[in-house]
Amino acid sequence: MKTTILLAALLVSHFAFVQTFASPPNVVLIMADDFGYECVGANGGTSYQTPVLDQMARDGIRFDHCHAQPLCTPTRVQLMTGISNARNYKDFGVLPRSEMTFGKVFQEAGYATCVAGKWQLGRQRNSPQHFGFDESCVWQQSRGRTDKQGHDTRFANPLLDVNGVPRAFTGGQYGPDVVSDFICDFIGRNQDRPFLVYYPMILTHCPFSPTPDSADWEASSRGSKTYKGDPQYFGDMVAYTDKMVGKINTKLESLGLAENTLVLFLGDNGTDEPIVSVCNEQRVAGAKGETIDTGTHVPLIGTWPSVIAAGQVCDDLIDTTDFFPTIVAAAGVDVPEGLDGRSFLPQLRGEPGNPRPWIHAWYKPRKKSDLAVWVRTKRFKLYRDGEFFDTRRDPLEKHRLDPKQLNNDAAGAYEVLSAELNAGTEKEGSSRN
Repeated sequence: MKTTILLAALLVSHFAFVQTFASPPNVVLIMADDFGYECVGANGGTSYQTPVLDQMARDGIRFDHCHAQPLCTPTRVQLMTGISNARNYKDFGVLPRSEMTFGKVFQEAGYATCVAGKWQLGRQRNSPQHFGFDESCVWQQSRGRTDKQGHDTRFANPLLDVNGVPRAFTGGQYGPDVVSDFICDFIGRNQDRPFLVYYPMILTHCPFSPTPDSADWEASSRGSKTYKGDPQYFGDMVAYTDKMVGKINTKLESLGLAENTLVLFLGDNGTDEPIVSVCNEQRVAGAKGETIDTGTHVPLIGTWPSVIAAGQVCDDLIDTTDFFPTIVAAAGVDVPEGLDGRSFLPQLRGEPGNPRPWIHAWYKPRKKSDLAVWVRTKRFKLYRDGEFFDTRRDPLEKHRLDPKQLNNDAAGAYEVLSAELNAGTEKEGSSRN
């Protein structure tokens, strides 16, 4: 009887997945800016209100071991190309125009494609379109982060590029509202065909400043002149991030599209350093830009009602190179050869999949910066310079382990990571360019 029940369950699951592929799914990839794992209530965070993300975790799947690069552009390049920074990263704010992106793959497969939010991957007027996005509404494309008077341009009365045309919003608008409205309009206009939305959010990057839901919001503000702003507003910005995700979800539901739409939410790196949060009864200081866990550990939550069973928690390692092959495979499109990422689509379906045993990270965000290279499992981490840490017991990496005095678990991990570190060195510089 148990065998019959199990077989029936598998057949139902397979049928649901085939049905999804019979009607190509929509894909919405949302990435919050400077938003660490500890910010989400479903992950054990207690400092902020994230009811939408918490509900998504209950309705779908959340991952406990997703790691990004420690800084924005390195993560964005990996995410967009599925390639390790060791092979195609050139400089901060740059994505080589010779690179293939998931936007291009979806576009060539007949999807309507849209990017809205923070760009930072090329100043050319057609940069988003060149990389495969039919429509775009982005910040930091043709212009920098501040205006001539030094005001930040992303939040109150923002300066954005809409389909390659610079626009100044001066009527009391809020940048995150403008780009999310653009996305909702795009979804409405393309509801009768499969679409890809890439939403690299403007929130929660500094300057920490009031949102329209803050008591002291000023619609006439021209933006902060202080880079960091005031950390007291970070909680309001997290709440607004959650609200923007809810806005997209509500749009999908109102059009009857939610059932056949894969929505993935992650952060691009750890929370910024002025912010201290509480997660699982532990104080967590943001470490954006640093290679410790609080600089790379980010939330990952996914929903896809026709495919993902509710209430799943996955313990597998996920790297930001893994998103390209995952969303392309979810669309039923052939995954390009030569990617460094591994698809976690099977895990979304509740199957074992082929989880990665380690993450190999190469991090050099600016030409003047020192290079950091490391390989890690969920617990152990080995740097190229020989530093070896147990991140479970020592998340801040204060106590280096002596390779000559390791217990069985640590000794086995050290041997495996050493071999991968050496093998990975051979890939560096083997760009597709």
